[in-house]
Amino acid sequence: MPLAMAQDVLAPAKIPNLPALGDTERQDLSPLMERRLGEEIMRDIRRNNDFLDDAPILEYLNNFGNALVAARPDARGEANFDYYFFAVRDPQLNAFALPGGFIAVHSALLLAAQTESELASVLGHEIGHVAQRHIARSIGQQKQDALIPLAAMILAVLASKAGGDAAIGVFSAGQGLAIQRQLNFGRDAEREADRIGFQIMGAAGYDTSGMVAFFQRMQIATRNYSDRVPAYLQSHPLTTERIADIQARIRDQPYRQRLDSLDFHLVRARARVLQDPSTQGLAETQTFFELQLQQPGRQQVAAAQYGLAMVALKRENYALAQEWLDKSHATIRKPPAAGTFGVAAAPEGEIIYVSTALEIKLAQPDKAALQQQALADAEAAHLVYPLSRGIAHQYGEAMIAAGQLERAAVYLRDQVQLYRDDPNAYDLLAQAYAKQGKQALQHIALAESYVLQGGVLSALDQLSYARKAPDATFYDQAVIDARERELQARRREEMGDKFKKDLQPAPAR
Repeated sequence: MPLAMAQDVLAPAKIPNLPALGDTERQDLSPLMERRLGEEIMRDIRRNNDFLDDAPILEYLNNFGNALVAARPDARGEANFDYYFFAVRDPQLNAFALPGGFIAVHSALLLAAQTESELASVLGHEIGHVAQRHIARSIGQQKQDALIPLAAMILAVLASKAGGDAAIGVFSAGQGLAIQRQLNFGRDAEREADRIGFQIMGAAGYDTSGMVAFFQRMQIATRNYSDRVPAYLQSHPLTTERIADIQARIRDQPYRQRLDSLDFHLVRARARVLQDPSTQGLAETQTFFELQLQQPGRQQVAAAQYGLAMVALKRENYALAQEWLDKSHATIRKPPAAGTFGVAAAPEGEIIYVSTALEIKLAQPDKAALQQQALADAEAAHLVYPLSRGIAHQYGEAMIAAGQLERAAVYLRDQVQLYRDDPNAYDLLAQAYAKQGKQALQHIALAESYVLQGGVLSALDQLSYARKAPDATFYDQAVIDARERELQARRREEMGDKFKKDLQPAPAR
């Protein structure tokens, strides 16, 4: 399945409402099937080690991305997709959109974006791909183009009677035409996503001129190959062309300054640490933050101090981690000097500071007093940030660490009922059951976690363990039976008709 890949964004000053797509695209891939396909791909991505399953990063990206969508509600398209934004470890400056509204940002791109306006330009572009259902349209285009190589093959058979290389020439020409049409569709889709991204970005109040700086940075990063490929062989328009187009489009636009949030800088510092947590990677990251400490600006200094706290945390130097975290918090809360302009300190970045402080405490399970303090802090944070999934997970983790297992189980059962697509909540629930010695319930919870991560076979194994558990009740057995039937049906559906035939008994002889 083609991914709607994106590197950057541009667009016109004024654009009419987004057009609705025709029936052809709906028939090729319905919105329901598109979403289902995206969910299947996401299950595979979540199992990958490069998926950045980090609560502060995920929450920032989703708050940021959905704020862009809210600025132009019609960006949800006729399918009314719910958007989900996430990050993956990757050294390439790139982002991509999956079917159904799932949008990924490479960690290198998150670090390369110097302002939130630059990040908005990328996410706006990807939202444009989803809103216009470019993947569905690409599938329709591919179905039409599949006839071209077929026709070329028939012509090649006829041409073979003439002898020589005529057949090869005709067949190659047919393949070339099909490839060229796909490239043309890709370029048109990119330009369309650019226009929509620009519109979304402007409606959300971001500085559109930031796109020029970001494009130029990308041009330098891809100088070794991008501009050496002829324009007619590129599915994305040339970076040089896009820069010129952006400059032409924003020339008449009024200058709009947008101050970056502290969350943006803290999340980038966190991503830099998580991008390469190896010994060498942490050493290089520490050097980077030490140099950043010398830069002017409270946000830059606070982000560097926060980054050093994360480095110390990864090295399990918890006292130093807390020390750097306190320094970062104090830096951003310190009033700016008289006569200077500064960004308001509170409550910016507060949830990230609270979450990281809990992370440091929970990383020391052998200190009982610290775990009791973590529980009190997590409970208070959950009241202040009830919608934060990261804080909710830490609250459950804190209850388990403090030995309040029944309370944790009750809380986590409510969480998995409210958020049925949250594998982390099921993992914590399984931990609570395991510490209580409830084996059947533990394996049932693990089965649900595996299902959400795409491991249907592993989930079936867990249900088998649950069935054999000595504490499995009659009710548990009924739940296991029903869930097994559902998962086996899903497994047969995923494998297709061939799998169904393989399950059928051989005919009697």
